Amino acid sequence: MEKTDTNVSEQSMSNNKKRGPLVADKRYSKTAPKKKPAAKRRPAKRKPSRGPIGWLVATIKAAIGFVLRLIWKLMWRGAVVLGVILGIGIYYFASQMPPIDTLIDGRARGSVTMTDEAGAVYAWRGDQFGGMITTNTVSAHLKNAVVASEDKRFYRHFGLSPRGIASAVRINLRAGRGPLSGNGGSTITQQVAKLLCLGVPYDPNTWASEREYEADCRRTTLWRKVKEAVYAMGMEVAYTKDEILTIYLNRAYLGAGSRGFEAAAQRYFGKSAAEVTPAEGAMLSSLLPAPSSRAPTRDLVRAQQYAAVVVGLMEAQGYLSNSAASEARANPATLSAAAEQKAGGYFADWVMASGPEFFTRNTTEDVIIKTTLDQRIQRAAEDGLQWVFDNKVTTGSQAQAAIVVMSADGAVRAMVGGRDNTVTGAFNRATQARRQTGSAFKPFVYATALDLGMSPNDLVDDAPTCWTVRGSGEWCPANYDRKFKGPVTLTQALVESRNIPAVILSEQMGREIVRNVATGFGIESDLAAGPALALGVSESTLIEMTGAFAGILNGGSSVTPYGLVELRFQGDDEPLMDSTGTGIGERVIQEKAARELTWMMSRVVAEGTGRRAQIDGWDIAGKSGTTQAARDAWFIAFTGDYVTGVWMGYDDNRPLTGVTGGGLPADIWRETMTRVLADQQPTPLPMQAPGNTTSGTVLGGGTTDEIADQVLMDVLNGILEGN
Repeated sequence: MEKTDTNVSEQSMSNNKKRGPLVADKRYSKTAPKKKPAAKRRPAKRKPSRGPIGWLVATIKAAIGFVLRLIWKLMWRGAVVLGVILGIGIYYFASQMPPIDTLIDGRARGSVTMTDEAGAVYAWRGDQFGGMITTNTVSAHLKNAVVASEDKRFYRHFGLSPRGIASAVRINLRAGRGPLSGNGGSTITQQVAKLLCLGVPYDPNTWASEREYEADCRRTTLWRKVKEAVYAMGMEVAYTKDEILTIYLNRAYLGAGSRGFEAAAQRYFGKSAAEVTPAEGAMLSSLLPAPSSRAPTRDLVRAQQYAAVVVGLMEAQGYLSNSAASEARANPATLSAAAEQKAGGYFADWVMASGPEFFTRNTTEDVIIKTTLDQRIQRAAEDGLQWVFDNKVTTGSQAQAAIVVMSADGAVRAMVGGRDNTVTGAFNRATQARRQTGSAFKPFVYATALDLGMSPNDLVDDAPTCWTVRGSGEWCPANYDRKFKGPVTLTQALVESRNIPAVILSEQMGREIVRNVATGFGIESDLAAGPALALGVSESTLIEMTGAFAGILNGGSSVTPYGLVELRFQGDDEPLMDSTGTGIGERVIQEKAARELTWMMSRVVAEGTGRRAQIDGWDIAGKSGTTQAARDAWFIAFTGDYVTGVWMGYDDNRPLTGVTGGGLPADIWRETMTRVLADQQPTPLPMQAPGNTTSGTVLGGGTTDEIADQVLMDVLNGILEGN
């Protein structure tokens, strides 16, 4: 054991000599990590079980997250696709836009502009277009008014106004309408897109009329609004802002047949769009939302109120100073004299109806028609009629009246077709109403007798007389006063409008000859075949009767009433057609007979049934007429210059109350002609008084069983009882 220990000790010593002493800190390398003491482990917590509710909540959260992520992916991908489609649509429409010049006048038909005898414009028909204007040629006030009232962000947006659309939808919903009903929030560009019908041209094979085409273009649907928006942005790419506004200024409808602001400025103010004032520009712009109902020719005061609103917008947006805006409000726009004529009324309607259809009613060109109208005389007729109804007719009466004033050659100088002279296209009682003429027909009976050689001093027997009418029995007319005066001169018989002498003359001279004379003077209506012809049981129009009396004034020649003097295309100097300057035709009776008849008719006004038509200092010749039960009352008379006819009655043929031709119609005649003749020198009538000679023979009726009359009993019941 000892030996063993010794050896170990010695061996250790020998090893120590070779290396240093063994130290515990050196047992590990320097790079070896120090071993940290193990941390005390806490016992792991067990996750509580979710249960059914927890599992459901987690599932819902996961599903919502998935859906949201899916929606987001679809949205941005859809936005990209939509943007591409929108871009393609915008590019397509932009590439299809035609040159600006081709978009200025989009009318499918032309217009008719009528001037009076002096060349002044007084009426328009059809769609008026005043010629191309641009944003540089119109008044700055007009341009600013349009932008201020229609689209104040016009020069800043890209064709759409999201703010405007949102505001319009909000207004519509608050008003209880659908989001697309009512306010549209459309920009000027979108409105131009509508005016262009989104590039779809008018095709008569697709639409029955241009009106239907425009109505189709204005339809509001969601798809159409989308297409309109894309088309509008395409326009913004293809055109400049001023070019878009130019299209708008030229194509917008502004009421009274006016297409474009140039036509409207001419129509309402009688001036170019380059000359309008701030007040006028504001009024024109205010028409855009509702051109027909807001037209100043319909209600000037209302139009001025709308214009004042636009003036306020111009002021608020800096287009007008405070002083300029105040000036515009204090001096609102007013109508020109031509505009006040309400588009020419009955006279213009008559010219359009009587002129060549392809140059008037169906013209595709812009036509200028010079007419015979004298606006001074037209106003006199309108004022005279109004005065009588205001002062001598019961308030609320529905009776109507009509007036025609013409020269001896048939040139119509004025026409009133009814009490309301502001209408267009209405029933014209001067040209369309066919009524029994009554004793106003008698001058043609006396014209026949004079032409056949009788004298105004010749006698005819005013005595009870009967005629046998085949199929109707015996007919025994009476005079208005139910009296008989025996032998009377032709002049007295006409002055007192006695019935028996008129029938006797007609029968003795020859009924067919009387009919031919009346027809020759222009009475185109079917004339009665029996003895009642002499008493005016046949129907005629006021313009026919007035024209026939003009034939008496001009010396016995026929007259064709006319209103058209010259017709030409707008811009042309040479007329396409013109009249000969007269409507006088062939001679009907001898001049001597016409002069004697004029003298006899002058006695009617001087001392007979037409006394209420007298005008101091003037010779007047005429004749009254009243049909049975006063259903029609006439007074037609002439001076040396004008023939004026007046008719009065009810449209439904009711009897007038206490009215005869020598009453209210004569009053209307006098009030009209007093205004027409004011400040004029009296013109003598072309008449010839009879000599003292007479045949000495008294014409009587006797019995005429051989008369072959085909007159029906209902016609005979319409025989005149009065003058």
